[in-house]
Amino acid sequence: MSSYLDYTTGDALVDTKAPDGPIAERWDRRRFEAKLVNPANRRKHTVIVVGTGLAGGAAGATLAEQGYRVIQFCYQDSPRRAHSIAAQGGINAAKNYRNDGDSVRRLFYDTVKGGDFRARESNVYRLAQVSVEIIDQCVAQGVPFAREYGGLLDTRSFGGVQVSRTFYARGQTGQQLLLGAYQALSRQIAAGNVEMHPRTEMLDLIVVDGRARGIVARDLITGRVDTYLADAVVLATGGYGNVFYLSTNAKNSNATAIWRAHRRGAFFANPCFTQIHPTCIPRSGEHQSKLTLMSESLRNDGRIWVPRRAGDTPPPADIPEEERDYYLERIYPSFGNLVPRDIASRAAKNVCDEGRGVGPGGQGVYLDFADAIARMGRDAVAAKYGNLFEMYERITAEDPYRVPMRIYPAIHYTMGGLWVDYDLQTTVPGLFAIGEANFSDHGANRLGASALMQGLADGYFILPATLADYLARTPNDEVPADHPAVTEAVFAVTDRLYQLLSNNGDRTPDSFHRELGELLWDECGMARNETGLRKALDRIPALRAEFWERIKVPGSGTELNQSLEKAHRVADYLELAELMCLDALHRAESCGGHFREESQTPDGEAARRDDTYAYAAAWEFTAPGQAPVLHREDLVFHHVHPTQRSYA
Repeated sequence: MSSYLDYTTGDALVDTKAPDGPIAERWDRRRFEAKLVNPANRRKHTVIVVGTGLAGGAAGATLAEQGYRVIQFCYQDSPRRAHSIAAQGGINAAKNYRNDGDSVRRLFYDTVKGGDFRARESNVYRLAQVSVEIIDQCVAQGVPFAREYGGLLDTRSFGGVQVSRTFYARGQTGQQLLLGAYQALSRQIAAGNVEMHPRTEMLDLIVVDGRARGIVARDLITGRVDTYLADAVVLATGGYGNVFYLSTNAKNSNATAIWRAHRRGAFFANPCFTQIHPTCIPRSGEHQSKLTLMSESLRNDGRIWVPRRAGDTPPPADIPEEERDYYLERIYPSFGNLVPRDIASRAAKNVCDEGRGVGPGGQGVYLDFADAIARMGRDAVAAKYGNLFEMYERITAEDPYRVPMRIYPAIHYTMGGLWVDYDLQTTVPGLFAIGEANFSDHGANRLGASALMQGLADGYFILPATLADYLARTPNDEVPADHPAVTEAVFAVTDRLYQLLSNNGDRTPDSFHRELGELLWDECGMARNETGLRKALDRIPALRAEFWERIKVPGSGTELNQSLEKAHRVADYLELAELMCLDALHRAESCGGHFREESQTPDGEAARRDDTYAYAAAWEFTAPGQAPVLHREDLVFHHVHPTQRSYA
């Protein structure tokens, strides 16, 4: 990729699939206008689904249930090991079971506001509408949501809202939802409608005559490289948070699928919109390869505080109440500890930067359950959060029932991703991106418990309708296995693997990944500024050149070789990281998780520039070494008018 000074501006981007008219009727109107594929003809169509998390598992199961032939891939040894299983706190839905004023419109409003007015209204309203159906779907599958004494489904609150709309299964919501989707997918695998390829990684996209027609994938056990052809390709491969090296993501979560698609013509939108989760176990040393999330649900009953005075601090039990600063409750009295993630994360960073942080290096704040235990009793707290408390104790050797947890922000989620239209189709016809792999629903900050909502909405309800419209309008022609585009894609993959294996350098993939991650965290993490971003944009191309000169990958490509897997992914991170910093540099405003130090209010909050930056930034890849092209999709707000966010 070229210098950060060289990007060019292209034509404006317009979502031609988004319907107009009353916002509450748009999704129904789109579904009615969409062409259908009759049941007999569905058997003639093949769809590739990459990924088996909530979005991918739901999509594969639903498409196969409808009668399509599905070829599905995951790099884990089983679809049920997708990273969605790690989600803890819950899933949002506008059911209003608590009769506390919730509604589809309020969920829509909270999501647009929580994303700091950088998301599309039409997409977000549809998400709020579909949320109601998701809970019914999951209950029918047997997902064991928590229930109240009378048997009704229980809910709790999450950050950025003042109602209780989050359904949960203790601290294992992602696991239980994924098992529901996995059961539905397994039924279709057993029926022969889904051809499942575990331990297989997508390494490139096959584009024939401008349409996505297949993928190139490598068997991670044997090293065999194969092509798979279809009528459409669906990417459900998650986000790119692991570009930072330390994150809450599973170590194998990566960006190769969406980055390869980007290089084949799919625009990449808002790459600088990355989310820092405020409730993670602090880093304990240089040995760590990932960080551990503690559910945001803990902020329902836990109180966050630091000592009022800077300097060495005694154990928390020795700090009297009058010397404690419950800073979120003080600064944001209306929302308290349940402010959105971006605000809670920056507030934690600020008090630690003032020298009031706790734990090793002062990089932590307390999450204290003493008041909750006194009010509810230990058994009641254990019933709601017991598995999370147990996980914390196993990792830290500290009992959170007796001493406060220590938490600190960490990279968690990416709001950026492949640009998609209202139908979830990318700029490459026939290529769809769902869940965290796309950019569409969360703007500059995702509200807690909305990732599971989006993944299941896309997979169960939205994609099956919009994909049918594409298939019905597209010729059902067959691509020969020796088509020049297929041959070229296979050669590109095998040549890249050969380069990695044949280079006799002296550095490991992990060493490059760690250096890149530290650079990004320092210059494009919780706070960014022009000087730091330019520093990163000077260093990343040099680091990438060094990677191809000094990388050392032992072993061969005809066996299980995790060093080769890592090297391939790090090579993509080194390109993606530059685009992230370029996007952050060009967006000279603060919004949500993108906090430019030059653009803040007098009291330190994010200062948007709606007159200049109320758009989605969609980047087009041109060619290696050439400048990317920026396409702007203007965001128009008719129902939730942008204002300075206030949670006070």
